[in-house]
Amino acid sequence: MNESLIYRTDTWLLCLILFIAMILMVWLGARLRAKRVEEASLSTIEGSLFGLLGLLLAFTFSMSASRYDARKAIMVEEANDIGTALLRADMYTDSLRTAFRKDFQHYIKARIAYYDAGRDTALINVAKRNTETISAHIWYRAIQASHKSENLAATQQMIPALNAMIDAVTLRTAAGKSRVPDSIIILLFLLSLSCSFFAGYVLPGNKKMGKTTILGFVLLTVFVIYVILDLDRPRRGIINMDEQQQYFKALLVDLEK
Repeated sequence: MNESLIYRTDTWLLCLILFIAMILMVWLGARLRAKRVEEASLSTIEGSLFGLLGLLLAFTFSMSASRYDARKAIMVEEANDIGTALLRADMYTDSLRTAFRKDFQHYIKARIAYYDAGRDTALINVAKRNTETISAHIWYRAIQASHKSENLAATQQMIPALNAMIDAVTLRTAAGKSRVPDSIIILLFLLSLSCSFFAGYVLPGNKKMGKTTILGFVLLTVFVIYVILDLDRPRRGIINMDEQQQYFKALLVDLEK
């Protein structure tokens, strides 16, 4: 999968660069302001710019959070679909049930490996291939069993369950690729730098709203952007989906009992 430079760059490094750039813009604004004697104040245009930054931060945060929630929901749904298929396997005869359970054991391990691969593209691709191979094998076993009349009731239950399980893999892959567009991230950075410049230009004349206020503005802005980027990167960072991964591990534990 082709990844942009912004997505490949670690979140902490992007935010560190943004923090330094915002401080430099504040300094530049203060330097230009120092040549003027009269007190500066926020104009309508400058106030609108700060308002636009707040609006874009809220919009982007909402976008990242919704995508993160969608990824969590899809993981839970996939675990439920696998669990349903496992239960349907109990409808077959003992020998076929045992074969299905062994296949599902390998399948769940492949799905666990897919998450545990993290950012390693090679391991991700291996887990994907294993998932496709094992799911095809499970599907073939179900189709072969459907040719026997005694498996009619079990087949009618198993086939839809397998369909849902396989579809969940596609949904999860698509959700992992659904991210905030780079153009919005770039715009967010540009607005943050512009507001930092005006903050440096306007506020130094007011000692009550001097360095502390500007530093607080810069830190809070960078922190919010860090959370936005972290939410948007499911395979790295502090915010992860380890809790949802436990559902797959619980299925594996039940199978190995």
